[in-house]
Amino acid sequence: MRGAIAAFLLLAAAPAAAQQVDVTLEVETDGTRTLVHEVTIPASQQEVWTALATIEGWRTWAVPLARAVSGSTDRFETAYDPAAEPGSASTIEQQWIERAAPDSVSFRTTRTPDGFPHADAYVRVTSRFLLTPVGDAATRVRLTGSGYPAGPAGDALIGFFREGNRLSLQQLHKRFAEGPIDWTAPRP
Repeated sequence: MRGAIAAFLLLAAAPAAAQQVDVTLEVETDGTRTLVHEVTIPASQQEVWTALATIEGWRTWAVPLARAVSGSTDRFETAYDPAAEPGSASTIEQQWIERAAPDSVSFRTTRTPDGFPHADAYVRVTSRFLLTPVGDAATRVRLTGSGYPAGPAGDALIGFFREGNRLSLQQLHKRFAEGPIDWTAPRP
């Protein structure tokens, strides 16, 4: 699993532009924590929504492999390895909870890659993208990850996703600033 984490960070970090991503951590009344990332993307609200709310959109910025889970309309599987077989140990399964065009997209990871640290805690975290237009050609993206538990598991997950989500949003910015990610291009 550490290899999959390293691959994620390498894929995300190598091509990401140095776009500023604001990060905050909020403690909820029930003790859980919400990790918040915000960035302005140089694209219309509808364009950003499509990149976040469709399988085809995810392939343009997030991962080289994204596909529907057989027999489901709200579940999809992703992988950083474009050759990953459906349901293999390296794939990640997500479930869209909400896709309200063009304002928001919510999802939850329902299956992590084998060996992912604190997977039992992470599958209870909900990720939500809130999209706010900034003029005609830019969108403010607010990504919240809510439900991180108090304690060591939550601390570890927050440490990982504080950086991972920042890199992912930089990748989303790059997708619109420079075009869709070419996953076949050599990485530095």
